[in-house]
Amino acid sequence: MTAGEPGAVQDGSSKGGLRAALGGLTTRGRSFLAAGVAAAVCAYVLGQGDLLRVGLLLAVLPLVCVVVLYRTRYRVTGTRRLSPSRVPAGAEARVHLRMDNVSRLPTGLLMLQDRVPYVLGPRPRFVLDRVEAGGRREVSYRVRSDLRGRYPLGPLQLRLNDPFGMCELTRSFSAYDTLVVVPRTVPLPPLRLAGEASGYGDGRQRSLALAGEDDIIPRGYRHGDDLRRVHWRSTARYGELMVRREEQPQRARCTVLLDTRQVAYAGAGPDSAFEWAVSGAASALVHMLERGFAVRLLTDDGNAVPGEGSDGFAGSTQESADSAGLMLDTLAVVGHSDGGGLSRAHNVLRGSNEGLLIAFFGDLDEEQTSVAARMRQRAGAGVAFVLDSARWTGDSSPAGQAAAGRAEERLRQLREAGWTAVPVPPGAELPALWQLAGQLRADAESAGNGGPTGFPGGWS
Repeated sequence: MTAGEPGAVQDGSSKGGLRAALGGLTTRGRSFLAAGVAAAVCAYVLGQGDLLRVGLLLAVLPLVCVVVLYRTRYRVTGTRRLSPSRVPAGAEARVHLRMDNVSRLPTGLLMLQDRVPYVLGPRPRFVLDRVEAGGRREVSYRVRSDLRGRYPLGPLQLRLNDPFGMCELTRSFSAYDTLVVVPRTVPLPPLRLAGEASGYGDGRQRSLALAGEDDIIPRGYRHGDDLRRVHWRSTARYGELMVRREEQPQRARCTVLLDTRQVAYAGAGPDSAFEWAVSGAASALVHMLERGFAVRLLTDDGNAVPGEGSDGFAGSTQESADSAGLMLDTLAVVGHSDGGGLSRAHNVLRGSNEGLLIAFFGDLDEEQTSVAARMRQRAGAGVAFVLDSARWTGDSSPAGQAAAGRAEERLRQLREAGWTAVPVPPGAELPALWQLAGQLRADAESAGNGGPTGFPGGWS
């Protein structure tokens, strides 16, 4: 039942027939029926005619209620509207339900119940009093989840009762809606690193064509084009007026890499290391899109999102909101990969110059550290946020301390490969780490050992 697509319930059209309606007898109805049968049996044994009449009345009353309720003829339509349909984890969404009686008869007492997953809270129930012919009733309830994901809402159910409470029938709508709970995102501070180059960051806009974006060199004349751009050689060749293309505006690229290997993370739940990494990746890609970068989301298994623009990067600035929504929807349901390593992501990255690379890594062994080091060679700048499972799980055993020592060694190796590697302690705030990464990058460049100096225009 979505807005504009009402579902309808027609009483008396249940496939189960009258036999299924008998299954709707309430405890009171079954008690009346059992008492009536018992009274009739006793009356027959004892030869008491008055008791027989009482027994028949007790037995017939619930059966009459079943038949009357089953044969009730009225139609009810319902619509559901989510506001909003995409929410960050921990935020609330409101669900609006509207019931319309489109028949010519008033309804009886209705109980309205919507099916929702357990993580969104208890099932909402509403009691609707008599709805007049052509009448409408509107109710709403709130849902909230601390866990990201896609959650179905519905189908909506109506429970019909007779005036004596002898029978209760349930009718279900067929449609349902989906609530998308995306990872939490936090605003990140804008940073600039040393160095500047045209075509990136704040200086990425070059001269634009006078009549919109050009697609080929040269192209046909369009009304409003400057006649000084006429390309006479092409005009003579094609027999029509052709103009030169002005320089295209170039946009800085950014790839956000999320390590989803199951072996790289320990623990589960909203406060786990993996959920922090997912939330960090979501915050980074939203921030970079807002800064005007062409952004791509990449996971360790080589899957890139959104894949709409060139080489899988997000489209133009006007499409940034759609691109962000598509990537957040992907992160809402992302889970652990099969642990095949980072090689597939590296194969995607080595195909072209990726510009800025922002990575969120879990535990890295020697082999995966080597792969990550090679990733940095295809990027103008690389920033890595590394989560150590031993620290996140609070493992203070000798094995945990040894793992922490190995993590420090991996960080050193990444920095030697040109990464700006930042360790992520439990409960860390991404904005503070983001600021720290910018400071480390600036310090490394000023010292002359930060890899390719002056990533064009900064990385945030």
